Amino acid sequence: MVFENATRFWGQLYLVNYALGIAAGIVLELQFGLHFPGLLDVAGEVFGAPLVVETLVAFFLESTLLGLWVFGWHLFPRALHAAIFWAVVITGYVSAFAVMVANGFLRNPTGYVLEGLPGEQVARITDVGALITNPAALLSSLHVVGACLMAGGFVLVGISAWHLRRSGGGLRLPTGPEEDLWRHSMRAGIWTGAIGVLFAQAFGYSQFEYFDATGAVDGNAAIGVLLEVMMRTADLVFLGALVLPLLLIAGALFRMRGRRALYATLTALLPLPFAVAIAGWLVRELGRQPWIIQGVLRVDEVTSDQSARAVLASLVLLVGLMVTLAALDWWVLGRLARGGISRLVLGAEPGDVLRDDGAGADVLLRFGVVDTPDGGAGAPGGDGRPHDGPAPEVAR
Repeated sequence: MVFENATRFWGQLYLVNYALGIAAGIVLELQFGLHFPGLLDVAGEVFGAPLVVETLVAFFLESTLLGLWVFGWHLFPRALHAAIFWAVVITGYVSAFAVMVANGFLRNPTGYVLEGLPGEQVARITDVGALITNPAALLSSLHVVGACLMAGGFVLVGISAWHLRRSGGGLRLPTGPEEDLWRHSMRAGIWTGAIGVLFAQAFGYSQFEYFDATGAVDGNAAIGVLLEVMMRTADLVFLGALVLPLLLIAGALFRMRGRRALYATLTALLPLPFAVAIAGWLVRELGRQPWIIQGVLRVDEVTSDQSARAVLASLVLLVGLMVTLAALDWWVLGRLARGGISRLVLGAEPGDVLRDDGAGADVLLRFGVVDTPDGGAGAPGGDGRPHDGPAPEVAR
């Protein structure tokens, strides 16, 4: 029961994040078209190919599998239902790797050739293997995977700590189903975050091997300050994430006094890995300036021929959309997280979902055939109208 509740609760948060992620991706595509059309003109074949793969995997395959998982509760056998979600996880990692292949080409262009006259050159793929095995893509992909695991672990720990602090949170004493969920989730989050930290740190520092430190480049020294702040903050996050498993192993979390203060601290630390990840991306992208493709194409060569006012207006609009989506994401996630498992919808039986008046819901959205008392098929009665009898039973 604990693991089913955990799957439903954390899966519901995952769905919200997934939907907002798709919306944010669309905004990024608009930015490419509005502000950097020259990039697609010159390197559309090389840069765009991985993004096409990402679109096919994320928008079609992953979304289809996720839909089967969402609406397949109580319809598919448990093993098949679990396998579908593992397929969602695999397609998610493939999608992320495709994005990093495209970004890695911008940072360390490989597997291509420029064709055409100067000023009209177009990049063509010559070696798909070199493009995929680009160190700037492989190392950064593993670094990003580690950062995602780290952030996910902090989410599990922070939300679980909030609920345990709110409920008095005895970690040693027998508790109800909800506190069991938070205890197991905190353990899972601690170990997930620790593993993610090891990946993020190891493959993050290994990327510095590919920097050319033999020359000087004129630029804004602020990027060095940002890098320093990011690395120092990241070191603190890494240290904290590695200390928690040691405390868990020692049993300190189960015996120490003042657990409420510890829970409050763990909840307050939740945004830190996200701030570190954002700073890391800023360092990665700003550190490549003035190049949009390192050593091949400068940013000023690919920008659109628009007035300064038009660029500013579109920038304000797109940045505003991204900020709005981020705020909406955190607001919805916060409401769902605070609600706990008492009003879960994902994977619930029709009678488990409450209406606003506190009564049980008669029908829950689900793809499948239900048996009704009058012998009809579907949620309505046999004549197509809603029935007045007891709630239908979902066919298994």
